[in-house]
Amino acid sequence: MIESRLKKGLGRGLSSLLGDSAKKIETNKISIKDLTRSKLQPRKYFNKENLEELASSIKEQGVIQPIVVRNSKSAEGKYEIIAGERRWLASQNAGLHEVPVVILDVDDVKSLEFAIVENVQRQDLNPIEEAQGYQRLIDEFNYNQEKLSKFIGKSRSYIANSLRLLSLPEEVLLMVQQGSLSAGHARSLIGLQNSLFIAKKIIDKKLSVRQAEALSRQFRDKKFKLIHKKDPNILNLQNVLEEKTGLIVSIVNKKNNSGTISFEYKNLDQLDKIIDAIKKNY
Repeated sequence: MIESRLKKGLGRGLSSLLGDSAKKIETNKISIKDLTRSKLQPRKYFNKENLEELASSIKEQGVIQPIVVRNSKSAEGKYEIIAGERRWLASQNAGLHEVPVVILDVDDVKSLEFAIVENVQRQDLNPIEEAQGYQRLIDEFNYNQEKLSKFIGKSRSYIANSLRLLSLPEEVLLMVQQGSLSAGHARSLIGLQNSLFIAKKIIDKKLSVRQAEALSRQFRDKKFKLIHKKDPNILNLQNVLEEKTGLIVSIVNKKNNSGTISFEYKNLDQLDKIIDAIKKNY
């Protein structure tokens, strides 16, 4: 009964990650003080009001779904949370001293997979945290967009659009994380030099996504009037490279077929990845 409840609570994605170990699932009661946050946890923001609501529910009914943990690598006798940090925080607010847990023996890859799948299934991640989780699987654990698509159960275009959000300035990303700007609004800003300026206008004027797209289009049209229309083959190649790398790519091809290609990166990890790819192939 506990096993079926856990599987149902975790969702099909997480249940499949458990694999054969699902047959040996056992719940334990562990002191709240013995649980620690995971550095791999993609979720950074927790809504205070929602936490208070969950804490009230836990006071009445207890923690219905066990928290998934693994042995801590850095502290003996401690356990690192894989899935259920929100339940852990709410349990503290509810005054609990112990919580039910499932202890698994998994590596960093599985731990991050668990965390991302659970949060995506529950729609607990904001769009930036979700994109950062995908990027981490790509950068640190050799995932590509096709593998991510199959694993998460989302289309490749969904994964690509999610990753493209990370090309926006930090100030705009923070607006999305805090909820003042939606992912739809943010997508309309991708590739614009003055995206922060437009983002502030969208918020100040309370524009809808469609209105934001129209406003962004005005700035794009002004920009495109200053440059020659690109060859469809070049644009297609740009799109392929952007989908493969998750970065903004620009190709300028002159009449004599000489030109430049540039990759826009957001951090040193992305730069290192580009450099490694070039070193391996040239």
